[in-house]
Amino acid sequence: MTQPGENGERQAAIAERGDTGLASLFTRNRAWAEAKTVGDPGFFKRLVGQQRPRYFWIGCSDSRVPATEIVDLDPGEMFVHRNVANLASAADPNFLAALQFAVDVLRVEHIIVVGHYGCGGIQSAMTQDREDAIGAWLAPVRALHRAGGNAQETDADCLCERNILAQVTALAVNPLVMQAWERRASLTLHGWVYAIGDGLLQPVCAPVSGRLSDAPMVSAAAVAR
Repeated sequence: MTQPGENGERQAAIAERGDTGLASLFTRNRAWAEAKTVGDPGFFKRLVGQQRPRYFWIGCSDSRVPATEIVDLDPGEMFVHRNVANLASAADPNFLAALQFAVDVLRVEHIIVVGHYGCGGIQSAMTQDREDAIGAWLAPVRALHRAGGNAQETDADCLCERNILAQVTALAVNPLVMQAWERRASLTLHGWVYAIGDGLLQPVCAPVSGRLSDAPMVSAAAVAR
């Protein structure tokens, strides 16, 4: 267990090694914690209790898309899973564990797939065939791109939206989600896109609250883009 004063000693050691960027993170962390406590003395005590978020956010790992910040939520209000190109892959045990925890333990009410324009994963899937971990991970996006035909060939924003639709569709047929609907859980799937250029979210498809008979309906906002 860390003893009082040890944090300061560790920070000093980091600074001595020249890792001033890391030392500044500890400084910023203390300032953040102090500001939170001043504004709301019970903030951290409430977080110690069990988290009860209503939302499960499936987003991209991109550092420019901070999930809770762009919807102005505090820690504890949203359960978050992030990966390159915001995939909801049933073949990924990491994602499946997060989905199961969100649906079966936390009993979230909304699962939100959030992609973003300017996504490096989307661009990579469009421009490169690579035989490495990134290439293997992005194989579903590459297949989606190739299935789009020539009209979709150079439109990264369009592929971004189509990928979001594909992930919502994958969630709708995922056994964990289907079982939740069978027990009449209040659970709705959403597909949104985030524009880094203006900081705004837009829906890509209509919400899905039960078994799909077809692909999710594209929203009017996405059609108008």
